[in-house]
Amino acid sequence: MKQRSTTPVTSGLVTKFALVATAAMMAIATPLALMPKASARDYQAEINAVQSQIDQFQAEAARLSGQAKTLENELAQLASEKAGIQAQIDLSQAKYEKLIADIKANEQKIADNKDALGATIADMYVDDRITPIEMIASSNNIGDYVDKESYRSSINDQLTATIDTIRKLKKELEQQKVDVERVLADQKNQREALAAKEAERQRLMEETKGQEQVYQSMSAQSEAKKRQLQSEQQAAIRAAYSSGGGGSAVAGDPARGGYPAKYANADYYAYVPDEWGMIARQCVSYTAWKVHQKTGGRMPYWGGRGNANQWPGNAMAAGIPVDRTPRAGSVAVMMAGQYGHVAWVESVNSDGTVNVSQYNELTSAGWGNYSERYNVSPGTYDYYIHF
Repeated sequence: MKQRSTTPVTSGLVTKFALVATAAMMAIATPLALMPKASARDYQAEINAVQSQIDQFQAEAARLSGQAKTLENELAQLASEKAGIQAQIDLSQAKYEKLIADIKANEQKIADNKDALGATIADMYVDDRITPIEMIASSNNIGDYVDKESYRSSINDQLTATIDTIRKLKKELEQQKVDVERVLADQKNQREALAAKEAERQRLMEETKGQEQVYQSMSAQSEAKKRQLQSEQQAAIRAAYSSGGGGSAVAGDPARGGYPAKYANADYYAYVPDEWGMIARQCVSYTAWKVHQKTGGRMPYWGGRGNANQWPGNAMAAGIPVDRTPRAGSVAVMMAGQYGHVAWVESVNSDGTVNVSQYNELTSAGWGNYSERYNVSPGTYDYYIHF
């Protein structure tokens, strides 16, 4: 019995298999192809760039503030040193004035001694102007000369001792005066040097504080720009919600979401990272926590590529199902504004609308807070990720 060739059948099966495989591959690739085109404006890149500027400005302002405080401390120390030098100058000045008074007092003593001993005798012995010949000539006889000489010797001894003592004291006082004048001059020079140093430090401190104010102002301007960018991003999200339907976000009880306190209480403007590479109090951080909570810790680390509108591509690359059908416990992804937005699907209503919880949709509570939306049209979100 002749066997029929199986080639046509085999060829047909191969062809059908190839067609099926091609169709399957196209079906898998479809979500990527259906992704809306990204907006030309990358809000998050701009926000990150501005935040980087803010960080730089604030760091420079902090450095200048520390430098100004150091200069203030130096100025306080210089002021203390100046006060100490001034006290020494005051003391030296008091000593100087006392020495001047003492010298004048000694000069007065010499004058008083001249008056007491007789101007002629005092001048004779002080100035050594009267000679023995002149004394003999002025005497009546030899006895008178002897008496005068004896008297002169006695007076000479007393006067010499007194004058020598006064002169010695005067000389010492004058030397002390010279010493004090030198010390006083040195102290005044020190005071002037400290004053010059103080003036320089004061100038530097004023200049530094001026620079600090400039950087603080630049930081404030950049902060305002960042908030403007965030406002524009929120406007894009609100526009997407308005076109899709679903009312407005209402503040809810954050305890329901179970978001950890260390993240819920983090400084919204400090960009505190979480354990999945997201930023605390942003929509992606909250949603990452919900995935972590649901899957028992199997939320991938998407640091550096965790913007909301990057989640669908990240998920598909990791083999996580992505489609357009919401289910409770899935992540709803909105591609608006290049940055995008994600929310956690709490439940799906009988009419197909969804109820979501989320973080960082601007509400009356401000930025970076928990909120909820009810009866949102499922088409408001571009994709749903099923972790």
